[in-house]
Amino acid sequence: MHVNFLLFEGLTQLDMTGPYEVLAGAPGFTVDFVAKTRDPVRSDRGLCFVPTQTIASAPPCDLLVVPGGPGTDDAIVDPDWVAFTHKQGLEAQYVFGICTGSLLLGAAGLLRGKRASSHWRARELLSRFGAIPSDERMCVDGRVFTAGGVTSGIDMGLKVVAELCGEDVAKLIQLQIEYDPKPPFPGGTPKTSEPAVVERYLAMSQDRFERRSQAVDRAAAAMPS
Repeated sequence: MHVNFLLFEGLTQLDMTGPYEVLAGAPGFTVDFVAKTRDPVRSDRGLCFVPTQTIASAPPCDLLVVPGGPGTDDAIVDPDWVAFTHKQGLEAQYVFGICTGSLLLGAAGLLRGKRASSHWRARELLSRFGAIPSDERMCVDGRVFTAGGVTSGIDMGLKVVAELCGEDVAKLIQLQIEYDPKPPFPGGTPKTSEPAVVERYLAMSQDRFERRSQAVDRAAAAMPS
């Protein structure tokens, strides 16, 4: 089972490293990190990652993994990233979008008629790509796996491994990484967080949401058939 992770500037590192930690531990899995060039790719918080393949050299994959992050807004209107995601996504057995990575899957025409999740702040935008937005933390529709925001990529990685390798393998990996989350505070979703916290985050993120909404409109207008 070969896995290609997309690396674009401004990705959120945990969207990538969370599921990577899980998938890289699955028996028989090999992984490539695919970027436009071989130059290091900087995440939204400044961490840099070294690609192993470029979009010109990357082999076909069995599982395509698309992380999210602020850089998604540029990737969804980048013809090279959209074309690569479209081609690889059509050929892969499974497609996995984490957080706003689902928007790139949508821009690539891979979510038409599919139920899909994303970070809660961007979830409603999925409908512009013909997807059916889902509030599920882990959403599976056929061969398309999409996860909510950031940390949910670990959960979905374990679900993917369970689907492909069996629950026993996934449980072993979950134990190995001691994944037994107990957040120090209640909340973490709009439904479980205090209303004042939700309102504050909505205000803080409004400018980015508006920019992202405009990028989604442009991407939807250029969607491949």
